[in-house]
Amino acid sequence: MHKNFMQLLEDKKYQQLKDLLINMEPADIAVHFSELSERHRAIMFRLLPKESAAEVFVELEPDMQEALIIGFSDNELKEIVDELYVDDAVDIIEEMPANVVSRILRHADTEMRRDINQMLRYPPDSAGSIMTTEYVNLRKDMTVEDAFTHIRRKGTDKETIYTCYVTDNNRILEGLVTVKDLLLNDYACTLEEIMETNVIYVNTTDDQEYAAQLFEKYDFIAIPVVDKEKRLVGIITVDDAIDVITEEATEDIEKMAAIIPSDKPYLRTGVLEIFRQRIPWLLLMMLSATFTQNIISHYESAFLAYGILTSFIPMLMGTGGNSGSQSSVTIIRSLSLGDITFRDTLKVMFKELRVAILCGVTLGIVNFAKLAFIDRAGIDISIIVSSALVGTVLFAKLVGCSLPMLAKKLHLDPAVMASPFITTIVDAISLVIYFDIATRILNI
Repeated sequence: MHKNFMQLLEDKKYQQLKDLLINMEPADIAVHFSELSERHRAIMFRLLPKESAAEVFVELEPDMQEALIIGFSDNELKEIVDELYVDDAVDIIEEMPANVVSRILRHADTEMRRDINQMLRYPPDSAGSIMTTEYVNLRKDMTVEDAFTHIRRKGTDKETIYTCYVTDNNRILEGLVTVKDLLLNDYACTLEEIMETNVIYVNTTDDQEYAAQLFEKYDFIAIPVVDKEKRLVGIITVDDAIDVITEEATEDIEKMAAIIPSDKPYLRTGVLEIFRQRIPWLLLMMLSATFTQNIISHYESAFLAYGILTSFIPMLMGTGGNSGSQSSVTIIRSLSLGDITFRDTLKVMFKELRVAILCGVTLGIVNFAKLAFIDRAGIDISIIVSSALVGTVLFAKLVGCSLPMLAKKLHLDPAVMASPFITTIVDAISLVIYFDIATRILNI
């Protein structure tokens, strides 16, 4: 498809290109935009119909959006801004430099400018920061026929019209109705008779991840957002919830890998920026490794007497790290999904203890058989290594499940605990367990 675009652009067959673009989804057009030069991108963007142009613009990366805005005339920019939903406009503004933001706001109408400024006041990562103010609200004394008339008149520029919210004169949320409800009831019915009054909603200051979890739990396509007085101020739609879930999952993965999170795609992130994201944790883990060095130095006499002991250190530390990671990843995911809370700490630890015993004993038996009968390492050494392995797995799994829950209780990000801290603690303790058992059994 990209070759077709390039050929049509080079041959200046703009009408054919326009016909091709009209039948494509905005997200697919945005993908092809990223492969074009800045000059060709500007030409192709101007071929898009006004509504499609705004939808494509929202899908582009911030650097491409900025380049296009700089090249827009005032009329072109106003046309794009007029077609944007408020939440999309806020997302764009948050990524733009100050001079570009000023130009965007200058071409927004008074109502949009007010809504944008209001949404920018909400805390980052809150429900209020990702909501849109473009929704359909109805009154409970309306009939179904009145509701349809209102939706036809007001719904053109709304982000969704399938779910409509019922409010009073002070915008207090009273209920909701869906288009399905309206279609299946008589035109003479009032909304008070058919509306759902048990409405699940979020507050403007609730965490955006909590709001996204409600979509997953209840299969919503939209959820209302209210202020402290329960006045309806906006809605969050499922597409924004999916974006939040993706962002949060990516952030957790990066933190678990000991990387400072970034909101840029990998190929659009510079080498120095990637370096800055990774080097702090690498430095911290390198310095923390001195604990294991000190432990090894403390048991130097054991090394001198039984040099074979050193050959099992990588296996013990690796198994401990893997065991801790298994527990921590499971617990962090459960915490993020709301499956467990800090109150479940004892239940979780008891379950992980039983799992650790089963895993540790299994690994210890297999390891003992290998060392004693295949490697011929000797019974004493086999017992030492296998016992240390069981102790390491037990400790690693308990640390792996408890640290993330403690972090959640202290309002820290559990994902941060997954890699650097758990690995450091488990490595150090596994060596202590190993050499303590060795010195006792071998009397060194």
